[in-house]
Amino acid sequence: MKLRPLHDRLVVKRLDNERKTASGIVIPENAAEKPDQGEVLAVGNGKIQEDGKQRPLDVKVGNKVLFGKYSGQSVKVDGEELLVLREDDVMAVIEG
Repeated sequence: MKLRPLHDRLVVKRLDNERKTASGIVIPENAAEKPDQGEVLAVGNGKIQEDGKQRPLDVKVGNKVLFGKYSGQSVKVDGEELLVLREDDVMAVIEG
């Protein structure tokens, strides 16, 4: 199933956090925090402004982004957990 976000929404797949500390201690999955970074899988057409014009999104498919820990809505698609969030919830695009 394909998921196509509407307006200024994005579909993001969370990037896995390191599950081991610098000293080598392995953190169990249930104790680890959810990652606040992800890869953009799909983007909407853009936000509709008050004058009726559509503003395209700055974020593109394939970008790695940084977002708030409690941002967006989690959804499960084909057994994979994804996050749907607004472009306003993205704090930064990770470059490099």
